[in-house]
This record gives sequence, C-alpha cells and structure tokens, in this order.
Amino acid sequence: MSSTTPPPHIDQPTEPASTLSSGGTDQHGARAHSDGGWDTKVPVQTRSQRFRSGDVSAFPAVTGREVNWKFAPLAKIQPLLDSTLDGSAYPFLATQSAGADVEWGRSDDPRVGGAGLPEDRAAAAAWSARDAVLAITVKGTDEHEFITVTRSDFGTQPRAAHTVITAEPHAQGIVVIDNRGSALLSENVEVVVRDGARLTVVTVQDWDDDAVHVSTHFAEVGRDAFLKHVVVSLGGDLIRVNPSTHLGAQGGDVEMYGVYFADAGQYIEQQVYVDHDAPNTRSRVNYKGALQGQGAHTVWIGDVLIGRSAPGTDSYEQNRNLVLTEGTRADSIPNLEIETGDITGAGHASATGRFDDEQLFYLQARGIPEEEARRLVVLGFLVEVIQKIGAPELEERLIAAVEQELMEGRTVLAAPVAEAVAAGSAPAGVDA
Repeated sequence: MSSTTPPPHIDQPTEPASTLSSGGTDQHGARAHSDGGWDTKVPVQTRSQRFRSGDVSAFPAVTGREVNWKFAPLAKIQPLLDSTLDGSAYPFLATQSAGADVEWGRSDDPRVGGAGLPEDRAAAAAWSARDAVLAITVKGTDEHEFITVTRSDFGTQPRAAHTVITAEPHAQGIVVIDNRGSALLSENVEVVVRDGARLTVVTVQDWDDDAVHVSTHFAEVGRDAFLKHVVVSLGGDLIRVNPSTHLGAQGGDVEMYGVYFADAGQYIEQQVYVDHDAPNTRSRVNYKGALQGQGAHTVWIGDVLIGRSAPGTDSYEQNRNLVLTEGTRADSIPNLEIETGDITGAGHASATGRFDDEQLFYLQARGIPEEEARRLVVLGFLVEVIQKIGAPELEERLIAAVEQELMEGRTVLAAPVAEAVAAGSAPAGVDA
C-alpha cells in the first residue's frame, strides 16, 4: 500500500512547475506573469506518469472534472468510490481443462500487483476492499486450454472483486469471464503472460438492465509472448471497462479488441492504454460499437505510448462507431505519444457515422427487404471483431445477442409509431 500524498484536484498525479527549473519562477531567462501560475501544480499529461496506488485514501474524491472521469455519470458510480465495498468471495461456475487451475487465494496473495496498480479511485477502492482473490492459472503444457468462469450472483449491494490470470511460460489458452445477472461491482483484473506464452482473455458483459460495472484490467506481457484481449459489452445500465497493457519485454505482442452495443439510456465506456516499453514490440487495437435509442452513450479513449526504450515498435489503434438512430452520442478520442523516431510503424484512427446508404441500396436492389438489409449491415460491422475471439460457440452466442439487441431496438422504436396510430395521429407516411 502506498502512503503517497494524494493530488489536490484530479485523479492523476501533479507536479509543481518549480521542478522545471532551479530558479523559482524563472525559466530560460523568462519570468512568469503574475497570473501565470507557474508555481502552482499542473496535471501530468503523459499517461505513463499517472499516479498509481492500491490505497483508496491516496486518491481525492472524484468530482467529475477529472480527465478520466469527465464523461461518466458519477451518480451511478458513487457507491463504488469508497472502501466500504464487500470484497468477499462470491459464487461462480468454472469449466476448465486439466491444464488449468481456478482457485480462491487470500487477499495478500503474492501474485497481486504483478501486472499493475490502480490509476483511479474506483480501482483503488476495489483493491483496498478485497478479501479474496480469484486466481486462474494456465499451465505450460502442450495443450490449448479453455477456461470459462461464469459469474451471476453478485446481487445489488456494492461489491468488489479481484482476479489474477497467469499464463505460465509457453502456455496456450483462452480464459473467458462471463458476467450475467444484476451487479453493483467494481473490480480489478490482472493478466500476466509469461515468456513465450500465448493467451486470449475475453470478458463478456451481458448483465441485466440494472447492472453497474466498473472494471480495470492490467496486463503484463513477457518476452516473445502474445496476449489477445477482448471486451464484449452488451447488457447493463452502466459499463466501464478500462484495459491497459504493458509491453515491457522484447518481442511482446498484444491485440486488444472490443465490441459493444448501447441501447436507449445505456452508458458504455472503455479507456484503452498500450505502453510500449521494450524493443520490437507490437500492438493492434480495434474497438467497434453500435448505438441505438434515445440517450445511448458510448465513450472510447485510446492511449498508445511508444517510449524511448521501445525502438522497432509496430502499433496501430482504431475505433469505429455505427449510429443507428437519432438521440445517441459516441465520444471517441485516440491518442498517440511517440518518444523515439526508430519505429516500424504507428498510427491511429477514429470514425463515427450512420448507416451507409449505398450499402443499403445495394442490398435492397437485390431483393433484400430494408429491415433485413439493416440487420446484415450491422452484423457485418460487428462480426469482424467477434470472430477474433477464436471460440466458435461463444462467437455464435454473441452474434445471436447482437441480433436480439437489434430486434429489441426495432420493437422500442416502433412503439411510439404504434401509439400514434392507435391515437389517430400517425406521423406523415404512416397509414392509420
């Protein structure tokens, strides 16, 4: 636990401008204006320099003005921002093969902290409140292991959870964390991929409509190791999953995928971070989402840092959002920070748009009804990411869930028209 004095205003570190020079407010012969504020504390902008601690008291109260909280509806998250969470063990169902272990560990399990430390108050609150740690270990056998952990009994009281997933050297496997039911949950998920291992981690948020889920994932990828990290967010009232990966050993490779579907009034947020901190590392980030219904809101923030110690880096990140109806909002912010000129490649992209009318026209011109054409376009847009999982049964289930979202969305959107028809005041173009 850290006893570092918390920053005064924001949920990340600050540094006094006086450290920029040894001459007080003088710098390179220039003196600060009286209103310049050089002697006050200012935010540290570099993502890698953010304050980290497992002690919730080291973080100030969240106000909503912080850079990493400015979009979130804090009223719903507030119960998860203090240390009064229930961090005890919870029921789960695990299916696994002989080459993997799923077991409860103590709160002081030595594996805790091997992949990172919290950067915000919600993660620190869950970290401080944990009474048990769910440890998932993929062993270094010749087999490709498959582990599924289904969680559906969190209830509606504020809860904390902590999971550590470890892939031993040269292990291979897929770990799926399948979330269902109701929840008011803050959790930390640590992923450690040892040298030469190849691991896929999939987290599925298929919660009930009242669920609030705030989750931080930390990943540490070893030498010549590979991690595929997939976030699927469909059900729930508020979902905030923030994954970060540290490529701290030569040849580390990560692919981070996300697929999400926001309905009316639903909030889904993802803040993704990749830290290239060793030579010849590679990363690919690809998140895709669809939005429909009044008040549907998604947030994607992607940060990639290529440090001085990471020559030969190959990195690319992108986010795509498909807007299906009016009244939605998609915030998409890609950030790329490069500290060395010796890289193989780096880039980022972001786009948010409506249906492609030409695609619809093409399909309708071949006899496909408009409703079916729209379904095909949305599925084609999202399935690209779903098929990256590498687990056919899970992929089929998620495709069916997206189709159900589309069906329910059409039902909701049709309701006002049906009511207008029944009242004898149908909109123009609708026969009463």
